[in-house]
Amino acid sequence: MISFELGVEDLAHTRFAVSPIGETVLSLRVLRDPGLSALHLPWRRSVLARLGGLDTGLLMSLVADRLTLPDFLTPRPASFEPAFEEELAVVRRSPPDLVRRDLLAAHAPDPLPAPLRAATAPQDAPVIALRDSICELLHRYWEIAVQPVWPQIRLVAEADMTYRARQLARGGARLLFADMHPRLTWEDEGSRGVLRIHRTILGFHAKASGRGLLLVPSVFAHKPAPPVGPEEPPHLLYPSRGVATLWGPEPARDPSDPEGASALVPLLGAPRARLLGLLAEPLATIELARRLRVTPSAVSQHLRVLYAAGLVTRARQGRQVLYRRSPLGDQLIAGRP
Repeated sequence: MISFELGVEDLAHTRFAVSPIGETVLSLRVLRDPGLSALHLPWRRSVLARLGGLDTGLLMSLVADRLTLPDFLTPRPASFEPAFEEELAVVRRSPPDLVRRDLLAAHAPDPLPAPLRAATAPQDAPVIALRDSICELLHRYWEIAVQPVWPQIRLVAEADMTYRARQLARGGARLLFADMHPRLTWEDEGSRGVLRIHRTILGFHAKASGRGLLLVPSVFAHKPAPPVGPEEPPHLLYPSRGVATLWGPEPARDPSDPEGASALVPLLGAPRARLLGLLAEPLATIELARRLRVTPSAVSQHLRVLYAAGLVTRARQGRQVLYRRSPLGDQLIAGRP
């Protein structure tokens, strides 16, 4: 078990980030083991058909038989949304000793597979060459497998962040972690709290000591992933909500249209009519963008028009603004004067 001790100041500095390279590396597990997540099978089939020019032997060797990954490949995000190239540059600077240690630890107690045997060399040069080859391969893999779908992945992650921020505002840390994953538990202990990650390979207890906690939602993670040692700043990569919406087909349009939005298309236009149909419940811009599969800025433009027309209301809750149909919008949807 791994546990983080967080004080009031740490909870005040709890923040979120997304990691393009983290998603890229974690997606290798899905390629290695299709049974890990049936939700990702459409993505997996699409990607496998396009990997012909890559060194798949080296790529797949990064995932150990027990599905562990070398920790140096998933650096802690330095900003809210770093570019893939920024994070890859961090991996390229990994010292040979760190590369050697993490590759051996990921595959232990098994020996390293043949494509990674250079990591066992006592000299640094073969390890550096292997590290650089892995980085080049990951960059090409990112361009093929993850970059084309990164906008959808980012929307799902941002929708999860919005939900978690709302949970934190409503019920504090206990509610924030309540449904994040069965392996996570939170316990209040006076002026501090302890976040426990159960059933981990390693075990340690670390005090955040004012450093806060960084939370990184991931669509490809199947369990929480804390840092490998207590000396690192507290952070936690965890499975994101909403993964089931990623690879499914575009929602079918109901000819009967029980919300009545289709009749409003000539009046409002299709995007605003669909948006108005969704707002029977309070929703944030990020969640609306995820459902409609458009950018948050596009949703914001349409919401401004609907708000100016008196068809939606808005209210701030914590750090987010929630929109909902106004009584006038309800009447318009229902077709009543």
